[in-house]
Amino acid sequence: MTTYKDGRRILSAPLSDDDLRSLRIGDIFYLSGTLTTGRDAVHRRVVEEGRALPVDLRGGVLLHAGPIVRPLEGGGWEMVSIGPTTSMRMEKFEYEFVKATDVRLLIGKGGMKENAARACRDFGCVHCVMPAGCAVAAALSVEEIVGADWLDLGMPEALWTCRVREFGPLIVSIDAEGRNYFEEKKAEYRRHKDEQLARLAKELAFRE
Repeated sequence: MTTYKDGRRILSAPLSDDDLRSLRIGDIFYLSGTLTTGRDAVHRRVVEEGRALPVDLRGGVLLHAGPIVRPLEGGGWEMVSIGPTTSMRMEKFEYEFVKATDVRLLIGKGGMKENAARACRDFGCVHCVMPAGCAVAAALSVEEIVGADWLDLGMPEALWTCRVREFGPLIVSIDAEGRNYFEEKKAEYRRHKDEQLARLAKELAFRE
């Protein structure tokens, strides 16, 4: 479901096909609902070891992150910091991971390449980037940690399932058609690089 608040687009997880396919590279939105954190070790367990996730990600959201979590007196946990991890670290696993889990929204830091783009195209998934350096501010959007799995991996690598409210901003990096914002911008830069360098060289040339 998509709603709007103060000019901001807010998507609610779990996400519908219509919501996902309405997103285009460069779009900005916020997320409410449930997301789960998971990064390198989680991907290796699923893809290399063939282990099933203890949390159902079908139609869900995976945040590439290594959060800092504080235990609460009487049980439960509090989110202290939840900054995105560099998504490229998961690139080699992402196609098989998405295929195995049916996760529909991936969030991280920085772009991804063809393996992730192919997963988005084949399975209707979307990858988004979240601004780095805002980990403590992002934790304020976590209303509650509702689940913790694979704690044997350690705090940063474990699966933390959270209920969030207006988490973001999230910028669409790869859409469900497989278009890749980072790669398209790189290609645009290369097309104009020589022309712009020649212009700058002429304008900045030393004059007697």
